[in-house]
Amino acid sequence: MESTGKSYILFYKPYGVLSQFTREAGYLSLADYGPFPKNTYAAGRLDADSEGLLLLTNDSTLKYRITDPKFGHERTYLVQVEGIPADNEIKRIQNGVIIEKKRTKPVKVKVLTSEPDLPPRSVPIRFRKNIPTSWMEIVLTEGRNRQVRKMTAAIGHPTVRLVRTSITFLTLDGLQPGTDRELTVKEVGKLLALIH
Repeated sequence: MESTGKSYILFYKPYGVLSQFTREAGYLSLADYGPFPKNTYAAGRLDADSEGLLLLTNDSTLKYRITDPKFGHERTYLVQVEGIPADNEIKRIQNGVIIEKKRTKPVKVKVLTSEPDLPPRSVPIRFRKNIPTSWMEIVLTEGRNRQVRKMTAAIGHPTVRLVRTSITFLTLDGLQPGTDRELTVKEVGKLLALIH
């Protein structure tokens, strides 16, 4: 979708890849994929140890409005944690936990009864027989630095795998780790309508 000179691309960021175009500390970067149009950057970040959906664009207005918490756009994550959180621990995350002296905004949390259908991670999760894991779906609008990991750690259940599956109505459907696609004209229209 470049008729307007604007680029809107969905990319499934694999584990161990930075959400930027320069390599650091031995990690791969977005420059190892693509090629992507010039001056295209990620609207929001995923840490190297997280996976999932990135929206790449050269539309600075969109980038600002999709990432600034005051606009409240939802992002959905599948989160594998150590142990099995109790109901009261789930409620704590839902209502907000204190991270760096500031309470997180309320989030939606759904405990999954089975493991989600995800591609295997390039570096397998370390299996520990004496520590079970469980999965949750967390929907948030805030997006503070490593927020999901800090939230699960705050209730005593460290995150072992984190996959962003959607940004607003955009999802990973049809993508595999390391692949990308341009948004359709209809998707771009819907996205631009959402942010204005």
